Amino acid sequence: MAAGKEIRGKIKSVENTKKITKAMEMVAASKMRKAQDRMRAARPYSEKIRSIAANLSQANPEYTHAFMKTNDAKSAGFIVVTTDKGLCGGMNTNVLRAVTTKLRELQSAGVSAEAVAIGNKGLGFLTRIGARVVSHVTQLGDTPHLDKLIGPVKVLFDAYAEGKINAVYLSYTKFINTMRQESVVEQLLPLKAESLQAEKGQHSWDYIYEPDAQTVIDELLVRYVESLVYQAVAENMASEQSARMVAMKAATDNAGNVINELKLVYNKTRQAGITKELSEIVAGAAAATGN
Repeated sequence: MAAGKEIRGKIKSVENTKKITKAMEMVAASKMRKAQDRMRAARPYSEKIRSIAANLSQANPEYTHAFMKTNDAKSAGFIVVTTDKGLCGGMNTNVLRAVTTKLRELQSAGVSAEAVAIGNKGLGFLTRIGARVVSHVTQLGDTPHLDKLIGPVKVLFDAYAEGKINAVYLSYTKFINTMRQESVVEQLLPLKAESLQAEKGQHSWDYIYEPDAQTVIDELLVRYVESLVYQAVAENMASEQSARMVAMKAATDNAGNVINELKLVYNKTRQAGITKELSEIVAGAAAATGN
């Protein structure tokens, strides 16, 4: 019964796949909780440094940092945050589609683009479409480290400060909840004035600067922009684990459905074979009795 043996082989293969996807689902669920805690822990730091930068900019309005100035360069920069590994549903596809749409908008306006890739999937995509990748970082692991991110993104920050590019865009997957993640392409530079406005009713502090106001504001705004990139990577990692857990759960459920369907086909095939053998025995007995 060759057909039955082939179906049994398929059932065994799908059962092995189901075990793998179930294990990956459990691992992703464990990593997801840690990634979410790390992401939420980074948010207060970003908010606090934004608040301090807002107060400083109000206390010293005569100085404007390079990150808040606009220029007329015909080039823009992109920081594309993706994952190093796949098997996380359409997460990378969605954010890369959003990046492609933005690139087409800029190209239609006569603006060229250069990119920094954070994550292996984004690097591969940008290379395939022929984008100019000025720097990249991959294999970040499960924990983002700011010291690994500063070097690659500083290339774009320095280019903006020198007036070589007119904007820097940050694209990543924002974590909403376990079942929902949102692809985001937002303008990082120039810093908008409203993003550095102090909250209403908040007291504006008067600072004593050491060594001087310009040095303090320069350092603080650089740290602020770096914290935004770090927060984006942390959000992307939390989204990755959530998307992978959901994708592996769906794969496990689908594998169970396939196994049930194959078992049904196997039982029907086996029953048909038994019925055929019985029919042949009865027909043979009838023929022998007739003789």
